[in-house]
Amino acid sequence: MSYHDETSRTLAYASHDCLEGLLQRGRCLGAIRARQDPHEAAAHVYDGIRRDWKWDHQTDTRYLYQARLINDLGLSPTPVVDQLAGDEEEWSRAADVLELLALAGSHEAREGLRAYVRQGRHWARVLESVADRWPAAWWEDLGDVARARIGGEEEALWSSEPWSRFGIDVPGHRTPPRPSLDGLSDEELLALLVAADGTEPQAKVDALRALTDRAPAEELIPLVPSLGAANDTRPLPFLRPAVRRLGSRAVPAARVWAADEREWPARLGTDILDEPPGPEALPGLLAELTDQWEARAWCGPDVTAKQLARFGSDAADAAPVLRAYWLHTPHSYERADYLRALTAIAPTGLDDAYIESLWDCEERARLLGIAMAPRRPRTTERIAVLRDDPMETTEVRAAAAARLTATAGPDLP
Repeated sequence: MSYHDETSRTLAYASHDCLEGLLQRGRCLGAIRARQDPHEAAAHVYDGIRRDWKWDHQTDTRYLYQARLINDLGLSPTPVVDQLAGDEEEWSRAADVLELLALAGSHEAREGLRAYVRQGRHWARVLESVADRWPAAWWEDLGDVARARIGGEEEALWSSEPWSRFGIDVPGHRTPPRPSLDGLSDEELLALLVAADGTEPQAKVDALRALTDRAPAEELIPLVPSLGAANDTRPLPFLRPAVRRLGSRAVPAARVWAADEREWPARLGTDILDEPPGPEALPGLLAELTDQWEARAWCGPDVTAKQLARFGSDAADAAPVLRAYWLHTPHSYERADYLRALTAIAPTGLDDAYIESLWDCEERARLLGIAMAPRRPRTTERIAVLRDDPMETTEVRAAAAARLTATAGPDLP
């Protein structure tokens, strides 16, 4: 979580319906409005890279959204290159954006990161990351630089590339946390979760994220009590959806978790035992969602939304609050969950929301937009952009290609 009001230590977002607030939240509508006035948007785009407006560092994403804004608005990457000289968080955000801009064809972005490898403080982390994302021809000539600088880096080396290509030994080589884990087997993903001392928290989060897109893995069940966040006050992100995919197979263990003295395993166990909610649960869930909205609780209402979605149109009273959450929440990762719940509960009138989602900062939202947006010229054009964008994720590009193939033919007016 990021704090920008140092007196009250609370997040100070701009209004949800102004350009600045939309861009801070990674909202789709912000990207659309920014195109109407790139000059006004520029300051807010750069501010979003300089100051971190993500509500949750482990799940919310912004760097692709920001890189796409710079590219689409024709903004200069120079301020982002200059940000590489900033503090720990500033340079890291800048590097993420510049790596993508280079893929989109920005020579300045590519050379800015190559120069940072030659002289920057965190050069090893940047070199590992670009070796994962960029074509080898863009970085393999930095071998002499790496061999000359190796030994003075502050961070541990994680990846085999580029070090093996450069003939540099990596003691105690560990699996890199940042690259996609989609290519790993279930056994390898579970091994990351078991390695309590040798795996960074983000690598565990990435492993759980990957497991949520696969067939349920029962081997996850005995690991659940050990998968709390650093302070053990909440579960790691993606643990809940990964466990829920197990269905009734998790029930015996859930009875044990429900009796745990720690709050988060007890809540998780109770949630599993309570699913699916019966008709008698509907009033309580509606009240819970309303209470969460009145308290402006940004973490957790997605769980309530998913439970309400099971009731379909019977939960229609939740629709106004779900729409309010979709519009207002700074916790961008949950935005797709609110729109999915609306789809199940009150699907009429959501076409514009699906279309907007094609510009959203979150991959899950873009995937939902690709699947649900009505076939219109604007929709087809945007999905084609996502299919062909070298900065876009593999999953989104594949989904966009499949949608265009499936809906080939004249668009609706």
